[in-house]
Amino acid sequence: MVMKKEILSVYYLRVFAMLFVVFVHTTAQYRHLFTVDSIQHQFYHFMNNFVRVEVGIFIMLVGIVFFYIYRNKSFTPKELYQYGKKRVIFILVPYIIWSLIYEMEQLYLGTRVFSIPNIWENILSGGSKYQLHFIYLVVQFYLLLPFMIMIVKKSHLLKKYLWLIGIILEFFFFMMRMNYGWDNFRFVNSLGAFLLGGWIGLHYDEIKAKMTKKKMCTFAILFLACSISVIYIRYQNSFIEQIAIPDSVYKLLVMGFYVGGSFFFFYMSERFSTAFSETTTKRFKNVASYSFGFYLLHPLVLYQVMNLLPTRGTGLSFHIMIPLQYIITVILCYLIIWLAHSYLPYASFLFGKLPKKQEQFWKVKKSEQASESI
Repeated sequence: MVMKKEILSVYYLRVFAMLFVVFVHTTAQYRHLFTVDSIQHQFYHFMNNFVRVEVGIFIMLVGIVFFYIYRNKSFTPKELYQYGKKRVIFILVPYIIWSLIYEMEQLYLGTRVFSIPNIWENILSGGSKYQLHFIYLVVQFYLLLPFMIMIVKKSHLLKKYLWLIGIILEFFFFMMRMNYGWDNFRFVNSLGAFLLGGWIGLHYDEIKAKMTKKKMCTFAILFLACSISVIYIRYQNSFIEQIAIPDSVYKLLVMGFYVGGSFFFFYMSERFSTAFSETTTKRFKNVASYSFGFYLLHPLVLYQVMNLLPTRGTGLSFHIMIPLQYIITVILCYLIIWLAHSYLPYASFLFGKLPKKQEQFWKVKKSEQASESI
């Protein structure tokens, strides 16, 4: 379904999140390349963790897009059927296909033993590859979305404070798990970012009209303060010595990092969508249409790139090879998806919903149409 009025910032957000997730997995090598007390180890730990805000951005995007699309629509039986059909075709089918691809990859590499029960368990839990747990999480949100939207739309109070309700609920479920051992569904750990996105989708025009540089700076400061604190605590706890900090305080910092950071990137993307030319925005839109495909494909490409261009043991080599691996992986992912999109029938079964045939992003002109909205 196409939005009547596009939220152009969504395309910038998708590209940010897409590039960040590839960066996380490309730089993860720092753990075994440098000693813990070296400046290189500390620097790459910071960079690797800083861009993990992409998790919040991806979840927020789900909330923005679907609450915006359905804010003035009713979930009739026909609408529910169409909604479920699209989620199965564009999310579930690609997820299952790529889960099986990664299972076969691990069998080929000899890192797993063939076992139907284990493969089935991995598919059900998102365990076939390190990035697929996110798709498993998103599927949970998609199952709940129609009911959540119907409930929220019935209450003016819920709509007005949806962002705050999300933060409170996420914190509540976290404390129940820590204090009483609640075995929560995975999606409750991301309710803050998801319902923030829902709130943006419901009130987009009003939020956009009230945006100011002062508010953007405020969220930038919140994001930086929380991200630096969380990254420092993670470093100390993982490599040095445990910091005695209450679980509740740490959770609030983490939510400030993911939720506050996601909102900051939303603000920044809105600024970009108005400051940049129409051609630039259409090019971002073109690339953004492949963001789900990037998420599914990039580990397979990255592994091969790292084999062809291995990182050597010296620091200088690392500084050269990691950016090179990252750039080549991003370029190859885009080209592979574009080629599949252009020449393979039913490419959406592999890479999620794709627009009509489109040119490479650098050929997109102002007068041309880029990809369709979700």
